[in-house]
Amino acid sequence: MATIERKEGKRGVSYLITVHCGYDLHYRKIRHYKTWRVPEGWSEKRAEREAQKIAVEFEQKIQQGFLIDNKQTFAEYATYVIDLKERTGVKHSTIQSYRYLMGRIVPVIGYMRLTDIRPQHLNNFYKMLMEKGVRSKKLRVHTNLDLGVYLEKHHISRSLLAKQAHVSHTTVTVACRGQNIQLDSAERMAEALQEPLDKLFIVGKTMEPLSNKTIKEYHRFIRVVLAQAEREMLVPYNAAARATPPKVKRKEVNYFQPEVLAEILKALEEEPLKWRMITHLLIVTGCRRGEIMGLKWSKVDWENHRIKIDSNLLYAGDCGLYEDTTKTSNVRYIPLPDETLRLLRRYRAEQNQLRLVKGEYWKDTDFVFTQDNGLPMYPDSIGSWLTKFSKRHNLPHINPHAFRHTAASLLIANGIDVVTVANMLGHSQVSTTDNIYAHIIEAERTKASECLADVILHRKQG
Repeated sequence: MATIERKEGKRGVSYLITVHCGYDLHYRKIRHYKTWRVPEGWSEKRAEREAQKIAVEFEQKIQQGFLIDNKQTFAEYATYVIDLKERTGVKHSTIQSYRYLMGRIVPVIGYMRLTDIRPQHLNNFYKMLMEKGVRSKKLRVHTNLDLGVYLEKHHISRSLLAKQAHVSHTTVTVACRGQNIQLDSAERMAEALQEPLDKLFIVGKTMEPLSNKTIKEYHRFIRVVLAQAEREMLVPYNAAARATPPKVKRKEVNYFQPEVLAEILKALEEEPLKWRMITHLLIVTGCRRGEIMGLKWSKVDWENHRIKIDSNLLYAGDCGLYEDTTKTSNVRYIPLPDETLRLLRRYRAEQNQLRLVKGEYWKDTDFVFTQDNGLPMYPDSIGSWLTKFSKRHNLPHINPHAFRHTAASLLIANGIDVVTVANMLGHSQVSTTDNIYAHIIEAERTKASECLADVILHRKQG
């Protein structure tokens, strides 16, 4: 039973509500307190009625388990949730993403108590992210020259620059494309190259708002944090689940038509065997680039003509290259055509020859695709090489992921069921495949419907 005590002071009238909840391990009474201040102008009778109502609600929340540390802010609890997720095995890339998102969340709602957060607060936050200039607080820079040409001229690889500057290989690749990178990354790269910052980069601000897709990532993270708070009975409901983030329009996937794919395969015949093999595997397996880079010789089943995909090679600025499970943590076996196996045997022989040439400088790692010293390759190097490859052969821009979309699209167009395609791609749910390739699947369903109608009508006429 709650007790209510009326108090008068310099700040006006207030009620102290106390709820007793038994005894702790040391036989001390457990008490929970709540102070409610009476709005100015209220009569004593009205205030007492409201205090009784608040006391009942307070006691009910405590009985239901919603015992809250009123001083716990969103920022404090979000930090706890991130650490909890990291300890329980959430992927490192996801943890890194969470910590990055905190940068914009903390100044806006980080100070708020968990119990005070309402859907309206979150909707206002999403609206703020959609405004022009939201990025302008962070300086962005882009190259003042062709960084790729500069590196080639000075015989510096992108991997070496990334290592010396302590930035990701992706950051170097993005800079070489002339796209924006963060100022601190540019400063580290300029220092590593022993060049003035203004010789290599132009510093400026971008006024573009965040995309709906990016804002949705903020929403998902906030929802994860508040879902944990709800599970731990710290809040009565998840405010993010009732908020309204902007809708994300799904873009049609980018894939190659068979004639373009034939041009790519023909052009590959003029390229080094290693890169030809990497691209060939991307095309025939539909694997992610990290899965191809994470492939090991021990995972090649020569007898059954297949490879085992159970790992993903990734890069993070804080730990460098590292192995992880696949994106959906599943294991799958992908059959390989005879032509692919023949090419793979040729490549293995070439790698063995390189191992002999390098001698003691070779590092045995068992990775199928390696640098010249046997160490694994950076996943981003695939995109960099394909960009140069497409320019050399006057081909359209090639994104490694487009091969994955191409494989899926060709399978669906040739009548392979969605369940089989989902298994090959490593999607944990068939609905994922259905959503990504909806327009292709719908086209095939239309063909099937027309075919069925032709058969039925033909028989009817007959």
